[in-house]
This record gives sequence, structure tokens and C-alpha cells, in this order.
Amino acid sequence: MRALARVLAVLSVGLGFAVSTQAQTPDVGLVNLLQGDVSYQSDGTPAAKVQTFMKVRQGDRFTVPAGAQIRVVYFQGGRQETWRGPSAFRAGGQQSEASSGQPLLVSSLPSAVSQKIAQVPELIQIAKLGRSGGVNVRGGGQPPRLTAAQQAEVNAAKGTYKTMRGQAPADDITPELYLYSVLQDYLLYDEMKPVVDEMAKRQPASTDVQELVAWVKSKAQ
Repeated sequence: MRALARVLAVLSVGLGFAVSTQAQTPDVGLVNLLQGDVSYQSDGTPAAKVQTFMKVRQGDRFTVPAGAQIRVVYFQGGRQETWRGPSAFRAGGQQSEASSGQPLLVSSLPSAVSQKIAQVPELIQIAKLGRSGGVNVRGGGQPPRLTAAQQAEVNAAKGTYKTMRGQAPADDITPELYLYSVLQDYLLYDEMKPVVDEMAKRQPASTDVQELVAWVKSKAQ
């Protein structure tokens, strides 16, 4: 079992995730860019503020006020939508349904990328809990020796990253988050250092990015 799978198993026990009716609603996407005070509402719950890197459930309704902006990536199909206010939309299974306005920009991510992006909230929790001593993740010493197939996966991810980076806006760290998640699978902390440094350069005000930077630097040689 890969390292990330083991850590996520620890997280699920340590955080005491509960099974509820609301939890049965599938997670269909992720917020990977947020500017301003965007709110959302799930069925039967009061409106709340959207947080960066929060998962999106099918049926969530978003309200984007004037001057605000949000980007959502859908796991199935890899559709990525950027909305600017004033607008409103409802999250569907693979794309949003507009209530008012239209997405400012629509693009598509490779399916492998959108599936890896789904891990981002858990990766941030690993960083936070790991730095506080809540999760013990093997690291330090010599980097793990990869099989030929594993090294091929890492090399392919680096190629995909370069392509994505050449096409993404300057403040979009989706390419870095994708490569980070692949490298995390194999605990390649030294190789993750330039990736998190690039994240910090592109989104210096993000506290979540700073958590990832500090975590990687605490684990790398």
C-alpha cells in the first residue's frame, strides 16, 4: 500500500470522521482558487463562506458577489470553471449549472490530474497534523528506491506538469498540486522542495501553501 493510503487511514481514525446522511452526498470537485467572500449552501444547512481547497458536493449552491472570483475543478471529466461575480451556480456531477451569469473561463484537465487533485485537502491535513505531531509519517534518511514502473509514473507526472505549467495562469498552482501529490505518494520530499517553493512564489499569501512548504522542509534533508 502506498504511503499516502496509509496516512489517510490514520487520519480517518484520528479525526474521527462520522458517517452521516450529508456525507453520503458525493464529493464532485474542489475549490482551487478563491478571491473575495464567496458563500455556499448545501441542502438543509445555512450558508457559509467558501474556503480554498474545500471539496464541493453535488448540489452545493454558490453565490459569487461582485468583485469576487472562484475556480472549481470537477474530479470526473476534469472540467475546470472560473466564475466571477456577480454570479451564482449549483454544482452538478461533472459541471456547474448556472443560476445567474456564466463561467468566465472553462478548461479541461487530464483525468489523471483531476483524480490527484482530489487528494489535496487530505495532503494539507497531513502537513498540519504532521507538523503538530498528530501523524507520524516515515521520512528522512535516504529517499526510497522506486521500481521501474514507479519511476516511470513520476517521470510522466513531471512531463504533465511542464505542459500544464505552460498553459496555466500565473497564480494557478494546480500544476504544482498535481505534481506534489504524485511525489507525496512515494515520499520524495527532496524533489517536493522546489515544487512547494514554486507554490509559495505564485500564492505567497496562502496559509495552506505555507503549511505545505513547512511540512516538506521539515521532512527533506
